[in-house]
Amino acid sequence: MDTERPNTDRPRRCRTRNEWPGQMEHLERIAAKGYDALRAGAAVVDRNGVARLMLTGKDRLAYLQGLLTNDVAALQAGTGCYAALLTPQGRMITDMRVIELGDSTLLDVPSHVADRVRTHLERFVFSEDVQVRDVTAALAEIGVYGPEAAAAVAGVLTGALDAETLDALSIYDARRTRAGDAEAIVIRSDEAGVRGFDLAIDAAQASSLLRALHEAGAVSADADDAEIVRIESGRPRFGVDMDDETIPLEAGIDGRAISRTKGCYVGQEVIIRVLDRGHGRVVRRLVGLRIDGASAPAHDDGLFAGDREIGRVTSAAVSPRAGAPIALGYVHRDFVGPGTRLDVVHGGARLGAQVVDLPFVKQP
Repeated sequence: MDTERPNTDRPRRCRTRNEWPGQMEHLERIAAKGYDALRAGAAVVDRNGVARLMLTGKDRLAYLQGLLTNDVAALQAGTGCYAALLTPQGRMITDMRVIELGDSTLLDVPSHVADRVRTHLERFVFSEDVQVRDVTAALAEIGVYGPEAAAAVAGVLTGALDAETLDALSIYDARRTRAGDAEAIVIRSDEAGVRGFDLAIDAAQASSLLRALHEAGAVSADADDAEIVRIESGRPRFGVDMDDETIPLEAGIDGRAISRTKGCYVGQEVIIRVLDRGHGRVVRRLVGLRIDGASAPAHDDGLFAGDREIGRVTSAAVSPRAGAPIALGYVHRDFVGPGTRLDVVHGGARLGAQVVDLPFVKQP
């Protein structure tokens, strides 16, 4: 299968903020309390855009091993990983977080593909002992992110997990605990682009947990705050920066999502062909762009080298930390080098842009 494609591919979904204030003096207003908490404190972030699928049955990990890109069969209870589900052509159906709980496996997937993913997983179950349930309505998740997240989370737990123990958890580690009178699962997470945790709890107890987190010092951050931090951290989001035409290597997630040592999985042939025979070369790659001026471009704005269109913007924001508009976008492989100058066509005007290394803002 030829892994190359026209360099003007357009993401099919547009769920990021399209327009931003046109003057740099508005940065102070944009850097609101929620953003500051994400960067310097503890922020509570809504995870309504994430669906939760629960797999049970003794064959569940072996079953997932043949479908997902990462080595899920190696997971022990209380650990997890990031992975992708691919088509036979190596295109993404979704990315996901996989958390092994010992008696079940929790998959966090983007809400807009949850039904498709569940159907896909159930389709290939024959004699295996595997059951797939959508538990989104029953099991709520609340994200708590930022440098002080461990202290805020420890403040609402009634189990033995203190802030020091939480801070020592590895990424995707999960622990069963209690929050008030309710059972809860705390999951170490960096999906927001900053250090943090996700708390899974019975949906009926979510409001009480949210109040307790606020009392423990966490501040609510809205979707726009979280989106700015995500872009600053260079984290692509499925449905915005990745879609069902994306090969994981194009989005730069292969280091986190793909195991080079596991056995076969759907789509592996294409991935291995690109990695081994093509030395990892794909026609386009996701890069960071620092935009000249004061205005951020919009999703799907064209990227040009002279008169040649060589890519598209996928996400953009005005970054308080970078002090400038920034963007993620796909460009032809000949233009991925840091320092490369490009133009963004936005609203009929051309904005200068420079390719930069990701992330724009590093975690402390």
